[in-house]
Amino acid sequence: MEYSSTANSGTDENYPEDGAAQQDSDGERPARQGLARYARPALVAGAVIAVVCAALLVIIFFLDSFNATVYSVGGKDVTDATDEAKAIRDSYAAARIGGIVFLITGIVLAAAGGLLLYRHRNEPGSDDEDNGEDVDFADLGGR
Repeated sequence: MEYSSTANSGTDENYPEDGAAQQDSDGERPARQGLARYARPALVAGAVIAVVCAALLVIIFFLDSFNATVYSVGGKDVTDATDEAKAIRDSYAAARIGGIVFLITGIVLAAAGGLLLYRHRNEPGSDDEDNGEDVDFADLGGR
């Protein structure tokens, strides 16, 4: 067994020229094919969008409740047919609808990313690669 001062970086010598797997931009590991390469970013982006929209909807709920409470202090009801009550009910309608639309979009995006990750879970990825190098304690200790 021959030891060298440089570690095997897993470059082109490990991949045959004929039928070689497509490589990432760093040229070291095979890249996932098709939509699977976008699964993890889609999962993260969808989760972030869903959390932000859920927080937005909670804030809108509290603001609506506060406005209705303040309006009803004078003995009025927010469900009245007056223009003032209608304006209070509709004050956050666009933000509420937008929050619901983006919440659903985020959930669908996260679910699609999770489904793709689940379907491609057994494919060798960047973390599953074995470059054939056997490292023992003496190599790790620098002796």
